[in-house]
Amino acid sequence: MYGSECWTIKKAHEQKLHTTKMKMLRWAGGVTWLDKVRNEYVRGSFRVAPIAEKMRESRLRWYGHIMRRDENHPVRRALSNPERPKGRGRPPATWWSNVQNEIRKQNIEPQTTRSRTLWRKCTRRPQIN
Repeated sequence: MYGSECWTIKKAHEQKLHTTKMKMLRWAGGVTWLDKVRNEYVRGSFRVAPIAEKMRESRLRWYGHIMRRDENHPVRRALSNPERPKGRGRPPATWWSNVQNEIRKQNIEPQTTRSRTLWRKCTRRPQIN
């Protein structure tokens, strides 16, 4: 997960990470596939969130850090002027497009990033107790 806030991840990569994490959790819990225990129950017993959710949280947390930076900071300038080659077919998924999709799905206003506490409340999922 180190550095996952900067990854542009595809569904196939997300699925591989999910599979690997579940294998590790099942091994740690002593649960095999023959026991017919659902993944949700295994994650619930360890009180662990799905890996896709954790990656989304870290990506949005990093986006908040970037947006609180000064307008003249190199990272902010790079985001305002992305240079991509225009080719045929569907444009490739980028970090920026992933973040924009996640913000749109959750109906979060981009101005919310100015308030660190409000941004944290909007982007973090509730703790599992």
